Amino acid sequence: MKKRVLFVDDESRILLGLRRTLHSYRNEIEGDFAQSGEEALDAMAKAHYDVIVSDMQMPGMDGARLLTQVMEEHPDTVRILLSGYQNQEMTLRAIGPAHQYLAKPSEPEVLHDTIIRACSLRDLLSDEALKSVVSGMPSLPSIPSVLLDLSEELRSPDASVGRVGEIVSKDVGMSAKILQLVNSAFFGLRRHVASPTEAASLLGLETIQALLMVTGVFSVFQVAPSSKFSLSALWNHCIIVGTLAKNISQWEGQGKRMVDASYLAGLLHDTGKLILATKRSADYDGILSQAEIESVPVWNAEKRTLGATHAEIGAYLLGLWGLEDLIIEAVAYHHRPSVSHSRDFSALTAVHIADVMAREQELIDNPTAVRPTLDDGYLEEAGIGPRMETLREKCRSVTAEVS
Repeated sequence: MKKRVLFVDDESRILLGLRRTLHSYRNEIEGDFAQSGEEALDAMAKAHYDVIVSDMQMPGMDGARLLTQVMEEHPDTVRILLSGYQNQEMTLRAIGPAHQYLAKPSEPEVLHDTIIRACSLRDLLSDEALKSVVSGMPSLPSIPSVLLDLSEELRSPDASVGRVGEIVSKDVGMSAKILQLVNSAFFGLRRHVASPTEAASLLGLETIQALLMVTGVFSVFQVAPSSKFSLSALWNHCIIVGTLAKNISQWEGQGKRMVDASYLAGLLHDTGKLILATKRSADYDGILSQAEIESVPVWNAEKRTLGATHAEIGAYLLGLWGLEDLIIEAVAYHHRPSVSHSRDFSALTAVHIADVMAREQELIDNPTAVRPTLDDGYLEEAGIGPRMETLREKCRSVTAEVS
């Protein structure tokens, strides 16, 4: 089906250029055009749009204000911001409401690919209400103790961007958000950054302080005392999986890009659980209870109740935020790697093994938990099978050190 896209820009010549550009993609994209934020909101009140692409600097209602209102009133619409200005204040104002940022003028192919990719991610989720919940999230909540550590480090007279990067890399929400920003068109990097520590270094102390103090995108995770969800357990598991995935990639002789991607994918692989615990807490408590009573994996109970697992939910949000496909694939399929099309070693391979190895070690403290299983067929096709026992022993050693 054609994707319906609303383009917003106060300059008529820009809209005319976009109209001409879209002619080449008329079988895929149906475009409508508005010359102000007010006109755009009026159009969206009358029709549904899959994507809105807005200029940042417009008189009256600018792009950040427009996308904030769209996020509140039409949360299922993908929000893309175009800007030709490297203005930090504007950038920070847009980091919550915008899913992705593109430089203006944007190459037709880049704009087309961004729209189509964002829309294709919607196929990961079948429930429209769930799509709206996920796409309406401006950020992920953070661990209170990590936020406190970050705040104290930034207030220190000898604050170090290296220490800030180490703190950020321990939190799922902050890592995802700064990587979304540093890989956006506003920074214009010619390579993809997959390391939260490197991203923090590139952003610098001033920008990270503004993210913490001004934008509100770093928020504290709050959950009911009666909840069965444990943020500390999720945090510990994700840190261990990220560390194991990084080591597995190194042991398999992978380069820096794959090693960094494996760590990041491991750190973010359970992002969907954080989304569900935040936005569907009552439902998720029921899912956790169901999995425990029936002795089935949590993702199995999620699938039956929601029609999707935390893996797909997390991948959908991270994909909307523009993280690279290597990460999205690993997050989406880490429980069922055979569903993916690739059989070469990738971040998915590393995260799948790391997740199972971490769960096996967790059985020592919780022997009644469901025993995880490796996708042996996938690992054989990926050429890992003969080395699996060696990898298992190495993982046990690393896990003992991290724990």
